Amino acid sequence: MKTNIEAHLIQDLKSGSSKAFDRIYQLYAKRLYAFSLQFTKSSEDSEEIIQDVFVKLWQNREKIKQEDTLRSLLFIMTKHQAINAFHSKVNDPIYEDYVDYRNELSVPDAGQQIEYEEFAKKFTNTLSKLPPTQQKVVHFAKIEQFSNREIAEKLSLSEQTIKNQLSMGLKELKKMLLCPELVVISFFFLLFN
Repeated sequence: MKTNIEAHLIQDLKSGSSKAFDRIYQLYAKRLYAFSLQFTKSSEDSEEIIQDVFVKLWQNREKIKQEDTLRSLLFIMTKHQAINAFHSKVNDPIYEDYVDYRNELSVPDAGQQIEYEEFAKKFTNTLSKLPPTQQKVVHFAKIEQFSNREIAEKLSLSEQTIKNQLSMGLKELKKMLLCPELVVISFFFLLFN
């Protein structure tokens, strides 16, 4: 009986019914959220994944081939979104810098470790302390992931200047991020927040 109702919902969804979409969302959102949470371990990431899954479902509603149930389709879509979210986080240049930072900071009895989000904020704040050209070059290279040639064209500078500015900017960032004062400040921040 339930499958029969879902078959009607699928037909209505394909025709553009927002009521059918809402009903399908009600049927699956909680289960998909729990499934996603197993992968992400983050309620915020899981909510975002579920939103993305249902946005894609709505955008591709006319192409749906399933007739009786969307269960396997939605779970597969959720799994793929979770994998994509994991890859994008792991490939995030700031995450790579965070891992390097943690590895270099690994001191016995150092107390609590700085969380990634805190490091990302710290990275952004530290980046803003660089000279303007270095800020732009590091931002374009590490965050936007443009090539040196693309950055040179964008900033109307030579490719060699971009390489030099990037090298100086990254060295300065590393020095500022690993300075002892910052470690002490981070430790106190963690204690009082």
